[in-house]
Amino acid sequence: NGFKLKEGRFKLDIRMNFFTVRVVKHLNRLPKEVVDVPCLETFKSRLDGALSNLI
Repeated sequence: NGFKLKEGRFKLDIRMNFFTVRVVKHLNRLPKEVVDVPCLETFKSRLDGALSNLI
């Protein structure tokens, strides 16, 4: 997708347990159809569809 987040590298192991650090890999793996939408409601519905396909 066109909105990739940068994964940081940290010297402290405790920083790797933060939610914001752990979720970056998952957000970057979302398909372009989910991320490139004009409104929040469309994003939510497409995100639900993408996540249900993973389960």
